[in-house]
Amino acid sequence: MKVMIRRTEAGLSAYVPKKDLEEPIIKFENQDLWGGVVTLRNGWRLLLPDLPPHTRLPITVEARKLSDGD
Repeated sequence: MKVMIRRTEAGLSAYVPKKDLEEPIIKFENQDLWGGVVTLRNGWRLLLPDLPPHTRLPITVEARKLSDGD
């Protein structure tokens, strides 16, 4: 699914246009953000693509939503 990652005053947030959903990113697996799993405030877990650490924000990426069992 397409997800826009951006930096806000409160930190990083993810916007999913198809769901018209914007949630703060509350936890991330990799310090560099990319190539790991991030957790949104609503509980969704998204696997982000592997990008260079200094990728400019905002950016729209193809992320995969993980189920609770993943």
